[in-house]
Amino acid sequence: QKKGGNTLYEKLRTAVASGEATLKESLVIPACDARSWKVPAGWLWRIVCTEGPQVADMNCWNLNDTNERFYTSKTRQMHATHLTTGDRLWSNMPYLRPLATITEDTISYGFDEDGASCHDVIGSRCDPYTNHMLSGETMNTCCHSNLTRQALRDGLLESDVHDVLNVFMCTGFTKDTHQYFTKPSPVVVGDYIEFLAETDLLVSASACPQGDVSVACAGGQEPTTYPLGVEIYQPSEGLLESAGWEPSEPSQYRGNHGL
Repeated sequence: QKKGGNTLYEKLRTAVASGEATLKESLVIPACDARSWKVPAGWLWRIVCTEGPQVADMNCWNLNDTNERFYTSKTRQMHATHLTTGDRLWSNMPYLRPLATITEDTISYGFDEDGASCHDVIGSRCDPYTNHMLSGETMNTCCHSNLTRQALRDGLLESDVHDVLNVFMCTGFTKDTHQYFTKPSPVVVGDYIEFLAETDLLVSASACPQGDVSVACAGGQEPTTYPLGVEIYQPSEGLLESAGWEPSEPSQYRGNHGL
């Protein structure tokens, strides 16, 4: 059960359109690069398709203690391989709490005949180490490197970059060999995914150099890439409180692992 109940999350899905949330900041994630932003607890943010089909790799940290970060494995265990409206982004142990909740997903793709869906927590992120291992080439415009450059600008380390939410990316597992595959993202201009910050957050996202992933990595073709938009909204005063919402709290487990 989500803190604040389902009624709050239903309200938040229409808060911007109804004037119950005010735009406080907007920014652009340049094509083939990353940017970060801060979201206070109880505020909303959107990643928006602004110019053309494009996927993003997103990281998320507790703003006040970046040792706490988005944990894809636990999120996948709590929800599914792909996330949508109502699902939450969980943090790593020993904190283990919701960092954010998806309040709206305009794609609402479901699962297609190939078993593919959007916004996965399966794949890692394109990175220079795997690329060099496979090809011997140096590649610095990949999501891991993009996120690393932004992490360093934010005073973090490369080791703070972690597994991602693949925003807008359409993926699945082949039915015969059960291998991870990608297909072109269905995202179109105007689509967005919206989150509620359940605590104070630092969020970072890379506009993937593979564009909408319609071109296979190392396939010899040059992908078409686009920037993405980010919008940060403050809900109207009392909207969350009236539904009993409070910021999430870290796990209260104190068992010391039986020691």
